[in-house]
Amino acid sequence: MDDKIFKTMEYQKIIDQLVGYSQTMMGKQAAESLRPVTDLEEVKTLLQATDEAFKVDRLKGAPGFGGIVDITPAVKRARIGGTLNPHELLGVATTLEGSRRIKRYIASMEEEHEVRLLFTLADSLSEQKPLEDAIKRCIDDSSEVLDSASPELAQIRRELRGGEGRIREKLENMIRSSTVSKMLQDQLITIRGDRFVIPVKAEYRAHFGGIVHDQSGSGATLFIEPESIVAMNNKLRETRLKEEREIEVILQKLTALVGEQAELLLYDSDVLGQLDFIFAKARLAREMKATLPRMNDRGYLKLRKGRHPLIPLEQVVPIDVELGNQYTTIIVTGPNTGGKTVTLKTIGLLSLMAMSGLFVPTEDGSQLCVFDAIYADIGDEQSIEQSLSTFSSHMTNIISILKNMTPKSLVLLDEVGAGTDPAEGSALAIAILEHIHALGCRMVATTHYSELKAYAYERKAVINASMEFDVNTLSPTYRLLVGVPGRSNAFAIAERLGLPERILEFARGEVKEEDLRVENMIASLEQNRLGAEQERETAEKLRRELEVLRSRHSAELEKLEQQKDKRLEKAEEEASAIVAKARQEAEKIIEDLRKLAQEEGAAVKQHKLIAVRKQLDEAEPERRKKTGATRKAANQPRRIEPGDEVMVYSLNQKGHVVELAGSKEALVQLGIMKMKVSLDDMELIASAPVNKPVQRTAANVKRTRDENVRTELDLRGSNLEEALIEVDRFIDEAYLANLGQIYIIHGKGTGILRSGISDYLRRHKHIKSYRLGNYGEGGNGVTVAELK
Repeated sequence: MDDKIFKTMEYQKIIDQLVGYSQTMMGKQAAESLRPVTDLEEVKTLLQATDEAFKVDRLKGAPGFGGIVDITPAVKRARIGGTLNPHELLGVATTLEGSRRIKRYIASMEEEHEVRLLFTLADSLSEQKPLEDAIKRCIDDSSEVLDSASPELAQIRRELRGGEGRIREKLENMIRSSTVSKMLQDQLITIRGDRFVIPVKAEYRAHFGGIVHDQSGSGATLFIEPESIVAMNNKLRETRLKEEREIEVILQKLTALVGEQAELLLYDSDVLGQLDFIFAKARLAREMKATLPRMNDRGYLKLRKGRHPLIPLEQVVPIDVELGNQYTTIIVTGPNTGGKTVTLKTIGLLSLMAMSGLFVPTEDGSQLCVFDAIYADIGDEQSIEQSLSTFSSHMTNIISILKNMTPKSLVLLDEVGAGTDPAEGSALAIAILEHIHALGCRMVATTHYSELKAYAYERKAVINASMEFDVNTLSPTYRLLVGVPGRSNAFAIAERLGLPERILEFARGEVKEEDLRVENMIASLEQNRLGAEQERETAEKLRRELEVLRSRHSAELEKLEQQKDKRLEKAEEEASAIVAKARQEAEKIIEDLRKLAQEEGAAVKQHKLIAVRKQLDEAEPERRKKTGATRKAANQPRRIEPGDEVMVYSLNQKGHVVELAGSKEALVQLGIMKMKVSLDDMELIASAPVNKPVQRTAANVKRTRDENVRTELDLRGSNLEEALIEVDRFIDEAYLANLGQIYIIHGKGTGILRSGISDYLRRHKHIKSYRLGNYGEGGNGVTVAELK
């Protein structure tokens, strides 16, 4: 593609922005060399890479390229046997470290979001960790060779530090002496040419031996190396030379390691430059608010709200253009300063950007074509050096375009045929447009000639367009109107500016009737276009509102589904918790029953079994009771009679009805005991046999007064836990013996036993009230309890 088109379309300004977003020298070089590609598949690949980088930048931010430098010159020199300096070697190490960091970053992104091209490129980076470690072991972040680079270097530097210390010590002793100090300009030690010296006043030169290495600008101070340290300085100099030789050996070894991996390092450098360049394209797209265009090679171009990328966002007016479907040529007419040239440059520059793998500043859904070339004749290219007029310059450029264009080219012509006689210019413009259109090129041309409006109406696949002009404000709106030819607006503008009416009427009379009809037709078309555009905008607004409502409805529906799932999950968790709790309670109750049986043998009291049954009732989930009640109601065949075999739900135990106790209860034989049970809490299993007496296999547990039962309990000397067990057993015995009042002797002591027993009695279901003993009953050492 001719470089002239890049200058005309100001393509280099886009490249300069891209270079500014690159972080490495290799990326900047790749951006500088960027040019449009004419192969569709290659363009799609370039755009896909930009799209993947744009996705990474949007989701996680672009990877950092800090520490990565252009190591290509250093590696090439290492490959041919040159020795790299510490700074160059450190650059190799930091580049290798940055390469590993970027490789891991993109690999982690690939695990979450598909970025196939970036991952393939980053995965090809070699990992030179041993080389990186070898360099960093010898060179620090300030590009200084470390003492640990070799044992020899460490020994040499120890000698250097020791020698310097001895020299400083000797010089400090010297300058502190009263004899020498009066000869010195300042009492300090300095260095001249790697030699330790002291500043001596010039007038004492004859009295002070040694070697003069330097003097001050005024000549009043001489920097002298005393004779006593000359040998020491010489020794120090020899040690420094040994240090330099050892450092040279270390650098040569490291350079040899770099040379061994030269091919891989050069490849890595190139890949890192490509990655930086791709992410620079993504950052440029973000700043431009650009989008990914769809590409084709069939000559179809559709810009939706396309913006010129070099005009500030707050000033640019977007354009809508479609070319290559129903029509292949657009002829734009209208007054100057209306935006025709900007429209041509927008179409050309966005096409070049897309063909270079860059996003374009348009709305989503825009399409661009991969042309084999883009040609443009835009602007006043008058050449004084070539003695060419404006018309001659345009003709020279157009002739070159006509020679090189193909059916797959895009041609942009500004003010075609301008700069000469209007009649000849319009005829020449029509001939040029007809030739280009017949070849099948995609073309956008601007003109002032009204004759070209009629040409566009008469030719198939050619359409008129114009730049909108606001007559009320006498200013262009810079909007492109496809399908509507431009109006001159001369009479309207003159009238608004105050030209007398009689002059306007005379001017209108001079206009041909045919031209007047055309102007009226154009005005009618524009009015219809404005009405249709308003309706379209209204319809578009309604569509957007419906989209918002649909999205909101979908979001609400999804939210309700999520809430439903969460509630079901919560209900299941609660049900599981209820079942687990019931199981734990049941296990505890069973364990309590076992302990009770062990403590009291087989003589389990009726009131304790009732208490256990109540605990089971409380532990059982409510819904199980409802289920049981429903089953009972459904399966109840008839009224329960004495002798029937029944199932008692609350105890989950079978028994026989002994007798009915009223209309709602029955006395039921359950094993060795009898209990009163509600009729609603039992279910008939089998009816009693006819004429068969009810078996009575156990005696009733009755509460009778036993004269041998104790009325007082002495707990003195017991701890609280043992005492409460005894109190519980004592209350049960007293309750069964129908005692009305009992005495619990606990003593006065610290009051712990008295307080614990009082708390226990307050919660006990068989205790009606309690108090401390009165005078004659034991006072505070006795608690008197009254049973229900």
